[in-house]
Amino acid sequence: MIHHKVFKKRDMNTNKNTARAAGSIYLIVVITGMFSLAYIPQKLIDWNNSRVTFNNITTSHSLFRFGIYSSVLCYVAFTFLPLFLYKLLRTVNESHARAMVILALLSVPLSFNNLQHKYAAVTITGKESLLQNISLEDLQSKLMFSLYQYNDGLLLATVFWGLWLFPLGLLVYRSGFIPKFLGILLMLGCVGHLINYTGNTLFENYAQIGIGKYMGMLPAVAEIGTCFWLLFFGVQIKRNGK
Repeated sequence: MIHHKVFKKRDMNTNKNTARAAGSIYLIVVITGMFSLAYIPQKLIDWNNSRVTFNNITTSHSLFRFGIYSSVLCYVAFTFLPLFLYKLLRTVNESHARAMVILALLSVPLSFNNLQHKYAAVTITGKESLLQNISLEDLQSKLMFSLYQYNDGLLLATVFWGLWLFPLGLLVYRSGFIPKFLGILLMLGCVGHLINYTGNTLFENYAQIGIGKYMGMLPAVAEIGTCFWLLFFGVQIKRNGK
């Protein structure tokens, strides 16, 4: 009986540490993702004005480069995140935990490969010696083409950014040691990502409808909520399920 209590306490401490580690990694993903995917485009890119966008990136080259670096940090952290979540949640359902890891990791090479379009933008706005024979108007057009290519690549990645949230949400919902409402939000986040992917791919005017903004809020709220719960309340992870 004493040995059983010792092992149970040891398992509880292990899960607490795993939850905190997962929450910490998730926080890196959230912060770097918000910086590179939200702040940088809002600060530097005007999708309706190639001249303004070219000037913004040219005059804020270091900020644009830091956005790329932030993306790399985000994707590296995201590579480790599902592995820690697998360690935490595999006892709930092994096959669902494996599906979560596979779907999450499938997005990583897509995301890294997509960054080549941002590096192309760096070349277009910063390598004057290589581009001196190209007119400014052509450079501005090439820059916007690279940025649109990058955005299309992100759209493809959101398929897996959405899909991995469903098994994660299911595991959280059934875990008994993480609030069920977070599991529901994560599964709704999956739906939100997939609706936005479908809408942006099939309908040319989807962005003007306005629903995309609300669908995008679902995964954001779910993931930020899960991140902070693991980070700050994950220490109680087994007390609710004993």
